[in-house]
Order: sequence, then C-alpha cells, then structure tokens
Amino acid sequence: MQHHGAGLRRLIKDDALVEQLKSDWRQANLDDANRAMLTYAAKLTLEPWNVVEDDILALRQAGFSDTDILDINQIAGYYAYVNRLAQGLGVELEDFWSENEPGRSAE
Repeated sequence: MQHHGAGLRRLIKDDALVEQLKSDWRQANLDDANRAMLTYAAKLTLEPWNVVEDDILALRQAGFSDTDILDINQIAGYYAYVNRLAQGLGVELEDFWSENEPGRSAE
C-alpha cells in the first residue's frame, strides 16, 4: 500500500530512500540489519509457510535480539492482516492520504 510511504517520509526525512523503498526495497541503499529485517518481513508476508529457523538466525546475526525479532514479526503480521482486510473489502483510501503525500493528488 503506497500510503505508508507518507508516514515513513515523516519519520526518516529521507525522500530518496522512501522512493527507493516504495519502488524496490531490494535495490535501496540499506544497511545489513535493515536489509535482513525487510527480507524476513517480505518472506513472512508473501510466503509464511517457508519461514524457517535459518530466517530467525539471520536476524540474530544481523544484531536483532529475540525481543526485536518478535516486534518485527508482530508488526509485519499486523500490517499483512490489516492490508488484507482493506483489500478484501475493497476499501478505498481517504482523500487525506493522497493529498498529503508529495507528488500525489486526491484524483
């Protein structure tokens, strides 16, 4: 969902990185820990049945604690859940999201 980019932009204040992440996070300029986190989150979102212990070990090797890994898991799972609810019901974004994202209009 594209509207999450607006919130990320407010948090990290790096328009170029946000655009990289929105177009293809695999090509974005990320450190090893963030790349490992996004690799795990993508796998958990797109193919959770293929998540194995080595995926967790990769996060630990990237410097994440077990608490961090639980947080990553829960946040990725929550967003997957909420996005599926919205998409499954055909929910349209409020005009607010389009109006407040640079370069986008409500139309």
